Amino acid sequence: MTYQSDLMRLLHERGYIHQTTDAEGLDALAATQIVPGYIGFDATAPSLHVGSLVQIMMLRRLQQAGHKPIVVMGGGTTKVGDPSGKDESRRLLTDANIAQNIAGIRKVFERLLDFGDGPTGAVMVNNDEWLAELGYIELLRDVGPHFTVNRMLTFDSVRLRLEREQPLTFLEFNYMILQAYDFRELAQRYNCRLQMGGSDQWGNIVNGMELARRMDGRELFGLTTPLLTTADGSKMGKTAAGAVWLNDDQLPNYDFWQFWRNVDDRDVGRFLRLFTDLPLEEVARFEALEGAEANAAKTVLANEVTRLVRGEDAARIAEKTAADTFAGGGTGEDLPTLSVGEDGMRIGAALTALGFTASNGEAKRKLTEGAVRLDGEVVSDPGFLVMVDADDESRLSLGKKKHAVIRR
Repeated sequence: MTYQSDLMRLLHERGYIHQTTDAEGLDALAATQIVPGYIGFDATAPSLHVGSLVQIMMLRRLQQAGHKPIVVMGGGTTKVGDPSGKDESRRLLTDANIAQNIAGIRKVFERLLDFGDGPTGAVMVNNDEWLAELGYIELLRDVGPHFTVNRMLTFDSVRLRLEREQPLTFLEFNYMILQAYDFRELAQRYNCRLQMGGSDQWGNIVNGMELARRMDGRELFGLTTPLLTTADGSKMGKTAAGAVWLNDDQLPNYDFWQFWRNVDDRDVGRFLRLFTDLPLEEVARFEALEGAEANAAKTVLANEVTRLVRGEDAARIAEKTAADTFAGGGTGEDLPTLSVGEDGMRIGAALTALGFTASNGEAKRKLTEGAVRLDGEVVSDPGFLVMVDADDESRLSLGKKKHAVIRR
């Protein structure tokens, strides 16, 4: 369809739209008034990872189109656990853990959104503000009748867990009720009309819309993004070494930059549209590059995403480190570092400690394959002890793309 609003055109052109509950209605609303919209993020760690970045960018697009982003931190729902996409129950966190995680997560939103009291100023709220005040019996009495167990059992988040014969606790089963209540509460408090999220959140979003309609007669809207996978079919933001964290205290700037620099050629255009503010005409030009020239596009992607998420200095230093490392054979100033102490460290353990390999077993395989170099020399002995003089340093490399500085 041809969209009339800047919001829906922007989301469509950049590839964010997978499902909408009423595309025409949302388009008409966004064309005539400011639409407050929200996405929820549970606070299970002190940083979000790259898999959450498409949702954060959706809030940025909402604000760029002249609307109001609401960031909902799940201080309350984190205590329950969202079963979507999970095969096991989440470890329960204390209030102090959750508060600390929210403080860490806020950093990335402060870079990507403009917070303020104006009509389009972003706000961050904690759903524990209203969920903690609910008496459980009162919640079940007032909200529970609007849900049927029959239908809840059909949702992917529940059905897949049961099909895999993995336990689903009654606590987690209530998550969808709480998320639906969030949407209704935000509609009452902030006139929030739109909830966005990943495709796995579709059932939860629809639940919230229906709850608000039944209890208050409000018309709300939902929009989800496509499931984000890389060209090879793997889950976005996951590597052999673990999650690609957005905060620099969880992952060094150089490693973050390298993640984007190393994406598959087939993903460059899509990622430039989703994760950068580059004009679409420029994205199309980079997307058309092939062969060695595609590396220039990937460098642009790495610089642009790192600049948005980590800041200008982080992008500049990471690019310079890459140039020094690959072109000049130096160590650069932003490579990850590892201290091996006076007694040294077995080379396999060093590779795993740096996150270059997921286990010592994988490290041993890489060593026997001849993929590991220390100061340019191949090391194949898993028992090799890495020793460094007090005032010296060495460079440890795995393949052509992973490098680190080793110090005492």
